[in-house]
Amino acid sequence: MDSREQLLKRSVEAKEIYLPHISADPVVFGFDNNELRILLTKMHYRKQWLLPGGYVMKDEDLDDAVVRILKSRAGVSDVFLEEFGIFGKKNRSQLYFEDFDDTLFQKQRFISVGYYALYNSSEINPIADEISETCEWIYLRELPDIDLAMDHKEIIEKALLTLREKISYKPIGYNLLPEKFTFPELQKLYEAILGRKLNRGNFYRKIKTLGILKKLEEQRRGGAHKSPDLYSFDQENYTKALEDGLNSW
Repeated sequence: MDSREQLLKRSVEAKEIYLPHISADPVVFGFDNNELRILLTKMHYRKQWLLPGGYVMKDEDLDDAVVRILKSRAGVSDVFLEEFGIFGKKNRSQLYFEDFDDTLFQKQRFISVGYYALYNSSEINPIADEISETCEWIYLRELPDIDLAMDHKEIIEKALLTLREKISYKPIGYNLLPEKFTFPELQKLYEAILGRKLNRGNFYRKIKTLGILKKLEEQRRGGAHKSPDLYSFDQENYTKALEDGLNSW
């Protein structure tokens, strides 16, 4: 079955299963080699990169739909998810499926709910679904050079802006760093999100006052320099900071 036949078949099925005119597009951020990465997929139908989005079942809550979509489209589960925006420009999805007539379910006008997700990208090798030829982590710096479909560049940019805004009053890192990490690694994460360098001393003092870290009785071994101290997140304080905000940041 070629890609056109596959989409036509799925269109018939989709009309029975999914709500019309509403979709979800999760932006999954990962962190690797001191850089942010984003999870993207590429369908067999067109050689353009896409967010691993999907549709909402008729008997399904929206948040549950996003969890299911990420699991089925990319093999991703147990991620931190938060809604950040609505995207509804006319023809945002129609143009992508312009080779089909207007009866195709996927070609209808869809208003999409954007979610951002945080994930330790070293813990997963993405798995493409049957309609996709690949699902991969793409470095944020590579986005200007790749062909993104629909309005997915705009969605990614809004997700990154949201993450940068939230970092000023919410803790970031629990879902992006390994269980044990060094202070420089945490600083590199914040710098990658903000897109700028931070003063080491100021960053150290601010993070320490938040009370969200636990210093471990062990150090990172290996390398030519002094073995750095290791930290982990204090889960109770971290959760409280998520709920109450970071007044001292």
